[in-house]
Amino acid sequence: MTDDTHDDTHDDDFEGDDDFGGAGTVPEHPRCGFVALVGAPNAGKSTLLNALIGAKVSIVSPKVQTTRSRVLGITIEGDSQLIFVDTPGIFTPKKRLEKAMVHAAWQGAQDADLIGVLFDATRRGIDDDTRGIIDRLKEQGREAILILNKIDLVRHREVLLRLTEDLNRDAPFTDTFMVSAGTGDGVADLRRVFTERVPEGPWLYPEDQISDMPMRLLAAETTREKLFQQLHQELPYAATVETETWEEFQDGSVKIRQVIYVQRESQKAIVLGKGGARIKHIGQAARTELEAFLERRVHLMLFVKVRENWTEDPERYEAWGLEYDPK
Repeated sequence: MTDDTHDDTHDDDFEGDDDFGGAGTVPEHPRCGFVALVGAPNAGKSTLLNALIGAKVSIVSPKVQTTRSRVLGITIEGDSQLIFVDTPGIFTPKKRLEKAMVHAAWQGAQDADLIGVLFDATRRGIDDDTRGIIDRLKEQGREAILILNKIDLVRHREVLLRLTEDLNRDAPFTDTFMVSAGTGDGVADLRRVFTERVPEGPWLYPEDQISDMPMRLLAAETTREKLFQQLHQELPYAATVETETWEEFQDGSVKIRQVIYVQRESQKAIVLGKGGARIKHIGQAARTELEAFLERRVHLMLFVKVRENWTEDPERYEAWGLEYDPK
């Protein structure tokens, strides 16, 4: 059962060339390292990643657990190439997809040179997910930088000072930064510290590359973000987006065909909306953002299909680089 909706899309692999071309001059004493951003769901990791990179490479949503895979964001600061890993939120998983997401998050932290632990400064007290992150870092003997995020939403500085004290008590944090990923406050100082602490070594990516995410996946993630924004609480985990085809034309435009998969017929009706109005709005929003990012005309075609229990099928999320961890 395939219901269509009218609009446009795009694809092509966004993975940069192996050769560094003439994009710039690599410094005589380069530094390069991976920086993992971890934290409980909805701590603001994706927003912070985009702020650190200075471009949008990870989707942002008020929904928890929006990020499902490890997203690499790449930027140059001085002589250093910083490779940020935006990981899925760490929580106590129950479903197979959730276990794969949490496994990916810890794998990203384990492989990183530096770790930044984000905490939502608007929360009242330390939640169990954050406490679990601290305990696991201690077990692994890893140090990390504590990042108090969303400080613009906290009225009283005493609250931030109290949080800092509580979080640093018996925790492996070397530094504490107070930032607002949304406004950019404190982000430059945080980036500067990462720049100074990544190890010496050659850059791993071309100077003008900002992500390692294939364009097909980036396009699908863009549409998924708009889906979340339109549907709010109606489809928490029930929907995913896959880019089926990506066709380039001589005039520079691109035609993208995507399928939105839901788990039940009732959810399909929600996505389509009355007379197809909702999916049309989703497509228009996704196309607009993709055109701005790709700097060319995008023809986006969206379809909705029912695929029951897709969250329990590992093949469905292999494209995100997730592996099922039965533990």
